[in-house]
Amino acid sequence: MSATDRAIPWLIGIGSLGLLVTVYLALVEAPAMGENAGFTAPEAYRILFIHVPFAWVSFTGFALLFGGSLAWYLRRSEAGWRLGVTGARLGLLYSLGVLISGPIWGAAEWGTPWDFADVRLNTFAVLAGVALFVALGERNSEDTAEIRDSLSAVGIFGFGLVPLTYMATRWWQERHPGPVLGGGEDSGIDPFILHIWLIGAASMQILFIGQTLMTMRLLRMENEVEKMLTMLEA
Repeated sequence: MSATDRAIPWLIGIGSLGLLVTVYLALVEAPAMGENAGFTAPEAYRILFIHVPFAWVSFTGFALLFGGSLAWYLRRSEAGWRLGVTGARLGLLYSLGVLISGPIWGAAEWGTPWDFADVRLNTFAVLAGVALFVALGERNSEDTAEIRDSLSAVGIFGFGLVPLTYMATRWWQERHPGPVLGGGEDSGIDPFILHIWLIGAASMQILFIGQTLMTMRLLRMENEVEKMLTMLEA
């Protein structure tokens, strides 16, 4: 077993423990929002300590999907293909975290779980749809170069939604809150709240790395088994 393989359970364990700490801090230690904080449902904001890290880390998955798709499309790299598939699967997983936690907060704060007029919400949903399309396409289609090319093209062009989603609240702020960091004079956040967010994001990123290595390993093993079966059938 390689050093990378031995690191997988440690990364997943440390990341999971960090997430438990984040949940504790969010529920117990995070400051309560007073009536003058501008929230309709002040206590509901605690779910954002998980929602925001999910969103940040999901972009890492989309970056892997883009990089892996590009590596396959241009160089026919098997490792690149596995990286793209891994990015699609994990991008979808973390997107689901965003799309579940966000509407829960929205229902409490806005009175509705979704706003179809909000650019940020809708571009992120389409981005999650790209990951879903690639992940399901890879699982349910014959593994041919043509299928890989098609799915890689979707992954490459779908990545264009990432900067659009990131900048949406700066260009067209509707219902989704604007950026709390680097968003202008009105942006800013309590340092303790920021620290909890960073702990959550770091923990989730460590967990993501462990999941990436594990998924890449499983895909490599699947490929080796398929090759062995092909040789036995020949």
